[in-house]
Amino acid sequence: MSDSANTGELIALALKRSGVGHLFTLNGGHIWPILTGAAEHGIRVIDVRHEQSAAFAAEGWAKVTRECGVAAVTAGPGVTNSISALAQAQAGDSPMFLIGGRAPEARWGMGSLQEMDHVAVVRGLTKMAVTLRSAEQAYPVAADCIRTALSRRTGPVFMDVPLDVFFGSDDMPEATEHLIPDHGPLPDPDAIEHAARLIREAERPSVMAGGGVWWAHAEEELKHLVEVAHLPLNVNGMARGVLPPGHPLFFPRARGPALGEADLILVIGVPLDFRLNWGQSPVFADGARLVFLDVDDLRKHKSPEVAIYGDLKASLATLAAAVAGTPQKTEWLARLREAEAAARARDAAMTGSDSSPVHPARLIAEVGRYGDPDAIYVGDGGDFVSFAGRLIERPKPGLWIDPGPFGCLGSGPAYAMAAKLAHPDRQVILVSGDGAFGFSAMEFDTMVRHRIPVVCVVGNNGIWALEKHPMESMLGMSVAADLAPRTRYDNVVEALGGYGEMIERPDEIKPALDRAFASGLPACINVICDPKAEYPRSSVLM
Repeated sequence: MSDSANTGELIALALKRSGVGHLFTLNGGHIWPILTGAAEHGIRVIDVRHEQSAAFAAEGWAKVTRECGVAAVTAGPGVTNSISALAQAQAGDSPMFLIGGRAPEARWGMGSLQEMDHVAVVRGLTKMAVTLRSAEQAYPVAADCIRTALSRRTGPVFMDVPLDVFFGSDDMPEATEHLIPDHGPLPDPDAIEHAARLIREAERPSVMAGGGVWWAHAEEELKHLVEVAHLPLNVNGMARGVLPPGHPLFFPRARGPALGEADLILVIGVPLDFRLNWGQSPVFADGARLVFLDVDDLRKHKSPEVAIYGDLKASLATLAAAVAGTPQKTEWLARLREAEAAARARDAAMTGSDSSPVHPARLIAEVGRYGDPDAIYVGDGGDFVSFAGRLIERPKPGLWIDPGPFGCLGSGPAYAMAAKLAHPDRQVILVSGDGAFGFSAMEFDTMVRHRIPVVCVVGNNGIWALEKHPMESMLGMSVAADLAPRTRYDNVVEALGGYGEMIERPDEIKPALDRAFASGLPACINVICDPKAEYPRSSVLM
């Protein structure tokens, strides 16, 4: 290794020493130094067909590994094509680092190719957005970007690099600075004791937890808390899997009574956003006392009895110790178990359907049963992913990823390829609506070129179901809500070098999955689904 290096190599070294092993990109002249620098330092470069997918793959990497995912895109349209992924990462607290090219400083304002002020555009979507001004700052600024992405509240960061700065050089640093992410302050003992007293005194306590638990590496601490205090748990987002299916304190189908009848709700690592009706009735019981535990007060717009902000992992561990031995509320838990069993019995009518075209709930149930215990499922779509989010249950967190509250379609193939690259020995199953499939179908070319054998199951009902059914119900008509029926998405994937198969009956699902995985190729199972089958919105669980 020489004593000096160009800016791209210095950035790549900072990435390598921060544990980055993959760089997602689409080639562009403004970013050649970071691409060659990554190759120099043994970082695997995965080039995609659209910058949006490069950025979504970086976010997907973060979601399955809790490491900082990294993407590099060219100036101008490369950055603007990545903005949806930045917004989705911000909404879901995903730690990702987007590196953009930039027109040269020496000619700034003179109309260079793809010249624009990216920082002004992305500042509102990121924790940190900077322009690198010198090669001397390349290594420390890149390292600090990763530290910032991984510090509370985790999220996306952006750095662009002018072309002439990219070709500057500086001395190669001897060793990385040890930049430790900031997890926030330890919990206040008085606040912990206040929360513990509320838990002990409550007659109908409940817990609603979200992705903040995952990003804080606090899933074991949350599990211990609910078990020692016998607290019924509901989750959303990346907290799915904190308790396995069938756990006596897990009530995914009884969320209505668990939150709507509670007298105390612990809101842990989750915002009071639309998924929880902003903490209002009928989702949260009127008059329920609230306890907030999170890294900060983002979207905590109701007054709690007590709020504990800072190091969430430490807060949960300390609270669990304080409530150990709390007696279980037998009647309350029995009420919730009855509601859970009744809801699951109602689902059986959908999941057991033998209709052809296939009911999407039956398809999802079959796909959910197929995967290995450590298989990673990726959701991409509207109505179809609502069925998947309801019916696919995972034994641990990190085994289900979807667009989250921002809800951007087309992220699925990028998430899936990132998941497979991070965990090459596991099954990765992408469940995609036919509408969502059209956003990023060319990424199957990426998967073929890079030998990333993801299996995609398309629920093909020929409509934008999330829009068509409500439009017809509310307006008596639908507009721009239809797709071409029976489109051969499987043939598209075959043409790109993958495996494709179309099926129309429920009994064909498992054999088709067997063949898709046996092919060893990126695969598409195109399942013709019933366009009249509507997700039961009155019981949505997100």
